[in-house]
Amino acid sequence: MAWWGWIVIGTLLFCAELFAIDAQFFLIFIGAGAIVVGLTGLLGVELPAWGQWLLFAALAATSMVMFRRKLYDKIRGGVVPVSDSVVGGKIVLVQELKPGATGRADYRGSSWTVFNTGDELIPAGGSATIEAMDGFTLRVALTQRQT
Repeated sequence: MAWWGWIVIGTLLFCAELFAIDAQFFLIFIGAGAIVVGLTGLLGVELPAWGQWLLFAALAATSMVMFRRKLYDKIRGGVVPVSDSVVGGKIVLVQELKPGATGRADYRGSSWTVFNTGDELIPAGGSATIEAMDGFTLRVALTQRQT
């Protein structure tokens, strides 16, 4: 491919990432690899077609692995950590939950897996306290007895 073709493709990938598609910076590094291959041709380094494609693939993959996460985190603010702020919260179960049993419950608008860590049965309509969050499982125990 001609050197200017690589630069056009690289520029289009840059523009697509910046203005149209949020590909989480993958297209930036693919575009940078294409532009570097185009610049090597512009500087007079003649590579066969397979050499251009090999250089492109190596540059895109290497730069993506080495720099993408750091750059993405710096620009976008990184990944938002999951908070354990649910610990201590109260949840009302719609079905009974035996000690050591697992069930489903809604909490803050989401459906969760709940695990009864206590020694007592949590009756349907019973209130439970969230003691811990283990991945997507809420570990709960009975907080008050229903009369």
